[in-house]
Amino acid sequence: MRIKVLLSLYAFFQSKMENMAIGEKELFKSINKLYEIYIYQLSLLIEIVDYAQKRLEENKQKFFPTEEDLNPSTRFTDNRLIKQLADNKDFRKHFNAYKINWVDEEEMIRKLWIEIRESNDYKDYMSVPDSSYNDDREILIRIVKKQITNSEILQYYYEEKSIHWSDDFYTANMLVIKTLKAFKPNWGESHPLPSLFKVNADNEPDEDREFVKHLFRKTVVHSEEYEKLIEDKVKNWEMDRIAVMDILLIKMALAELIEFPSIPVKVTLNEYIELAKMYSTPKSKVFVNGILDKLIVDLKELKKIKKAGRGLLEN
Repeated sequence: MRIKVLLSLYAFFQSKMENMAIGEKELFKSINKLYEIYIYQLSLLIEIVDYAQKRLEENKQKFFPTEEDLNPSTRFTDNRLIKQLADNKDFRKHFNAYKINWVDEEEMIRKLWIEIRESNDYKDYMSVPDSSYNDDREILIRIVKKQITNSEILQYYYEEKSIHWSDDFYTANMLVIKTLKAFKPNWGESHPLPSLFKVNADNEPDEDREFVKHLFRKTVVHSEEYEKLIEDKVKNWEMDRIAVMDILLIKMALAELIEFPSIPVKVTLNEYIELAKMYSTPKSKVFVNGILDKLIVDLKELKKIKKAGRGLLEN
């Protein structure tokens, strides 16, 4: 969620947008698009397995089929987790709502399938005498991590479909892996898929949605105030020489430190250092860490960091 806020804030400030409501609307639009590519990626796994099944049937129709053609191993095509996912009502609802159709992408599916079939992970999976539910899960996770995540043709496909998806591709893959890890053998077809947002007792998005909204708003509202705090700590630097993303990351961190009493200081610090490594310059991790360390000391002395809960200020 912090990544989505970061990218939306970057677009907001770079475009010199003045209407915060429009910026917020774009933020939630981008989050919804992330969920869409997540459903696409889940459906892609099903499509690959369906393609493998089709090839097994075609091989049986050869003029001179081999024994393997006539009696192939169906371990991969009978993957238990894939069958659960394909039958899942929540998945089907979103699949139909997004009108997902891979019919015109058979060549891409074919290439992905060949890469999977030739991989050592797949060969190992198919060679064992018997496979468990966890084995079925693990081969799918490895496919996502290796063949799908590294597929340039797939990345290009998504970039062509939506401007949001060039940034969402890797995040969506992480969500798919998280979903695969969460699946249980006893989950029925009515078990809901994980939501991007945590839900409350009424099954409505609550805490995460509020976090995203308020982090965006507080960073915008206090932007000038936070910029002055940063300037005081970089007196030997000209602000326009500091990476825009670094300044934005520090502003977001300040908003979180000051305005979110339930989030431990250490969690905030670690999160924004990681974001600096992912989205800014090679030296940004050290820079962002150093400036935030100094600002945290000052803010504690001024009692502007007020954490609710025992030990949160130190953690």
